[in-house]
Amino acid sequence: MEEQTQEETKDAEPSQSSQMEVKPESKESETTEEPKTEVGNENVGMAVIAYLFFFIPLLTDSKNDPFVKFHVKQGLLLFCFSMAFYILRFFPFLGHVIYVLSPLISIAELAFLIIGIMNALNRKKKELPWIGSLAEKWFKF
Repeated sequence: MEEQTQEETKDAEPSQSSQMEVKPESKESETTEEPKTEVGNENVGMAVIAYLFFFIPLLTDSKNDPFVKFHVKQGLLLFCFSMAFYILRFFPFLGHVIYVLSPLISIAELAFLIIGIMNALNRKKKELPWIGSLAEKWFKF
């Protein structure tokens, strides 16, 4: 019996030491992991500004940053849709329809603006709902 217990303790000791070796490796891998899309604070600010004034980030050095470009395209798309609805209000029949729907359109524009700004603040490259996929197709810069 003593031989069996000695063998069991011998077998148990290497397994414990191998577990000890694995733990530091997993801790190192946990501490060295970084988010894949790390963005500086300056670029987040420019991405937020892109939804309010889409042309300002294009005048700065951050115009070459892919994160800022993505949000500039989304902001430009939102601006284009806003201007299109504003212009369509002046057409005879369409103007009446859009005038009636203008409160809903204004709320949708505000919601898209808030969603875009929140995505930029959270450092996400997430398209705006329903219209966001058009930005990459329409704007090639």
